[in-house]
Amino acid sequence: MLAGGLLMSEIHDPVMIAEIVELFTSIPDGVLLDATLGMAGHATAILRRHSGLHVVGIDRDMMAIQHAHTVKAALGSDDAARFTAVHARFDRATEVLGNLGITQLSGALFDLGVSSPQLDIAERGFSYRNDAPLDMRMDRSESVSAWHVVNEYDADTIADILRRNADERFAKRVADAIVAARPIATTAQLAAVVTGAIPAATRRTGGHPAKRTFQAIRIEVNAELDILAKSLRGVMSMIVPKGRIAVLSYHSGEDRIVKNVMREAETDSSRPNIATPFAHPSRTAPRAWQKVRVAKQPSAAEQQRNPRASSARLRVMERCEVAA
Repeated sequence: MLAGGLLMSEIHDPVMIAEIVELFTSIPDGVLLDATLGMAGHATAILRRHSGLHVVGIDRDMMAIQHAHTVKAALGSDDAARFTAVHARFDRATEVLGNLGITQLSGALFDLGVSSPQLDIAERGFSYRNDAPLDMRMDRSESVSAWHVVNEYDADTIADILRRNADERFAKRVADAIVAARPIATTAQLAAVVTGAIPAATRRTGGHPAKRTFQAIRIEVNAELDILAKSLRGVMSMIVPKGRIAVLSYHSGEDRIVKNVMREAETDSSRPNIATPFAHPSRTAPRAWQKVRVAKQPSAAEQQRNPRASSARLRVMERCEVAA
């Protein structure tokens, strides 16, 4: 709860919320998983629009779960009864659902990346705009923080992280500068070191020069790319026919994984073709999933209102009805 009695979710601007809510209006009644609950903006909007859904929200950040309890208390009794929040990383989603006695899903939402409160609360150490101790842990009970990456990883490993997680063109220069400047204790120190390692001509365009480095280190600290594909596959295996999964990603590495998982899900190789004289040798089995045509990016108006949404990419799939 913030000053004036406002909930954080009431001032937080969930990305593409109108599009997300609309695409779940046609799914069957049942359970929807919000695998990255955050400030529960998407979850509460879906609850209010779809009276036949129970939303299970999970998040690895205890701040999000504590806020979810506040949100639940502020909901009407009918909506509150259909909302469950659990502290967990999304690669444990199927386990969490099983513990709740849930074996099927009508829908699932993954809103990847970092939430606005994580960026805005300086002490969390996510932002190059606020001076704070290097942290970046979404789950603050975990042992490895940004400090460990910056001060203990060798230069080659840091450079590889910058290339893999953020497509950083100057990965080697930045990694060498970080190692040379050790010890680095705060976000401001790291931002200054990175800025100094980026060529002056490049610094004049493309936003803050430390943006990619902070993104890459955050992804490493939280193993975000390592757990994504397995998590998506596990959740998709639980979705019923006509159910949907929606994923919001925020950089090319995430989006590439999401795209590949969804592409492989479009055909079900476990269901062989029926041999006919008309079957083409390269024809695949009946589709298990199909893409849902949606706006892939936030509108220009939303991007202007919420610059953090400008890099978002939405992909949606629907489970097909396949005859037995």
